[in-house]
Amino acid sequence: MIDRRHFSLGLLVTLGVQAPSRAADARVQHEVQAALGTRVTVTVVHASPAPRREALDAAWRVLREREALMSRYVRGNPLQALAEQAGRPGWRAVPAPLLQVLQAAQSVSAFTDGAFDATVGAYRDWQFGPDAPPHVVSEARLRTQRPAVDWRALQLDLAQGRARLARAGMALDLGGIAKLPILQDAMAQIAAHGIADAMIDGGGDVLCRGQLIDRPWRVGVRDPLAPQRLLGVVSLNDGIVASSGDYERGFDDGGRRWHHVLDPATGWPTRGVRGVALLADRVEDVNGLGSAIMVAGPVAARRWLAQRPQVQALIATPQGHAMTPGFAARLHA
Repeated sequence: MIDRRHFSLGLLVTLGVQAPSRAADARVQHEVQAALGTRVTVTVVHASPAPRREALDAAWRVLREREALMSRYVRGNPLQALAEQAGRPGWRAVPAPLLQVLQAAQSVSAFTDGAFDATVGAYRDWQFGPDAPPHVVSEARLRTQRPAVDWRALQLDLAQGRARLARAGMALDLGGIAKLPILQDAMAQIAAHGIADAMIDGGGDVLCRGQLIDRPWRVGVRDPLAPQRLLGVVSLNDGIVASSGDYERGFDDGGRRWHHVLDPATGWPTRGVRGVALLADRVEDVNGLGSAIMVAGPVAARRWLAQRPQVQALIATPQGHAMTPGFAARLHA
């Protein structure tokens, strides 16, 4: 059950918050680079510079490799190959990391009755990149693309490591499902290099491991309409804060926000829920769920969250913010 709790109207985003004295500690190394279509921040803690450098290099390498593998914008990668073969006989072999993400996409699609659907890539005329001119796609164009959007027509052969798109015109957009597993793989590389304490912030999706010197990592939840003010801070040792919203990629036109979270049933950007923050211990419990809540709304969210009591949530709508009791208990000033 979600308790009502109102704040100033706004959107949600997460960011790593570090006390200055700890951030300046010689054991803490902090790097920021553009990756996965956003700004990624990696922070590692270790007494020796060499393991820190090796762990950071390994993490960035995984981020780049996975981005090239799973981005819909990289020519010649397996994702584009699947789209090119859509509707034709035969299967395409796909690398194991991509197959795992496709399997995760199918799992959350089944759980949410298709509110999350990676085949929204068929609505290919929408462009929300920083250099894309604002353009509202016509209803007539979306109508022609809707038959190609159906998560059940993404078919997987896990035993043989292959996949296919069963209908012509299909394409995948893994933006709502790939980032967390990629960040998780980067964190696994950091751990493999002997780093027990680290945080990765991938544009609002934050993974934490261990602690920052002598206390848990702190992840702030702020109002993007008043970015100087935090709604609060949650403390984590090992866990995830995942966010979805209409604020990161989009444009305003005609009194409406046009953004990158699309309703699979219509092809139009979602309306109603403005942002979601999810708190959990495991990536598998939250991956794709934020986008589904953006599509289906608070009523469906209550039903799904009741089935996943291990997930705590904050949901923003024009009427204010609703939190599960567990999220409210962990959110502090």
